[in-house]
Amino acid sequence: MKNVERGIVSSYDMKKPLNKAVYILMCVVVAIMCVSMLYPIATALFNGLKANVEVNSFPPHFLPQEWHFDNYKKGWSFIDLPLYLRNTMLIFVGNMVVTVVVIGFAAFSLSRLDWPYRKAVYYFFLATLFIPPTTYIIPNFINLRDLHLMNTFWAFWLPAGANAFYLLLLKSFFDGINQELFEAFRVDGASEPRVFWQLAFPLSVPIFATLAIFVFATSWNDWFWPSMVMGGEHYPLATAIKKFVIDARRLDLNIRFAILTMIMIPPIVIFLVFQRFIVRGLHLGGVKG
Repeated sequence: MKNVERGIVSSYDMKKPLNKAVYILMCVVVAIMCVSMLYPIATALFNGLKANVEVNSFPPHFLPQEWHFDNYKKGWSFIDLPLYLRNTMLIFVGNMVVTVVVIGFAAFSLSRLDWPYRKAVYYFFLATLFIPPTTYIIPNFINLRDLHLMNTFWAFWLPAGANAFYLLLLKSFFDGINQELFEAFRVDGASEPRVFWQLAFPLSVPIFATLAIFVFATSWNDWFWPSMVMGGEHYPLATAIKKFVIDARRLDLNIRFAILTMIMIPPIVIFLVFQRFIVRGLHLGGVKG
């Protein structure tokens, strides 16, 4: 007899009218949520394929009456998208390296090393989660200006090493790793950096993959902070889109939608491919061994 994996609702539960009605209601709610999320994406996609007159017509048409695929070619050449994409990827890679090295070692020391006032430092970082991020924008700006790091990628890489949420998430994950593994490495004469790179880091790939998605989403979507510390050809993609596309006065709407669609697709694809790491990483980060 074939074994069937049981879901949240079994076939026996579905025989009860109340359970069946609740299940149908849940499916309807999920379907409405999916439509509400997919509709703006589809609207941008199809508006990018319309003529500008049709985009501004009323009542609007969901599907184009005439398909203009050359709009995406015009949108690609309107601004230097590869340049701003390169800047965004440089910010992401640098932020990820800082996250692994700085935050990774800090979380490892809080979790697995014994040093004075370790608990106090842990609660200090925990308390910083309750500080609104907008309150330290100006102090960060002044610090970077005094360090002469304005209009450099260090304006992103340096603050990336002070993310308390990532620190506590990694610490929670390291707490769940068996202590005997660390002791075995130390008995063999391994130094603490070697213990981190050869034991803690390989076992923490799921949580670092989760953090990579978060870091990528932040690097891709953030436009306000780059507009303060960067300029000209150093803009990341989101800031360039805000300044040169959204705020443009003489750009046709269909070309705008084409550009916006092109920059929406990469993060959506990345999320769909790596979404399992988000749930798995957060689950592992919250489990104590």
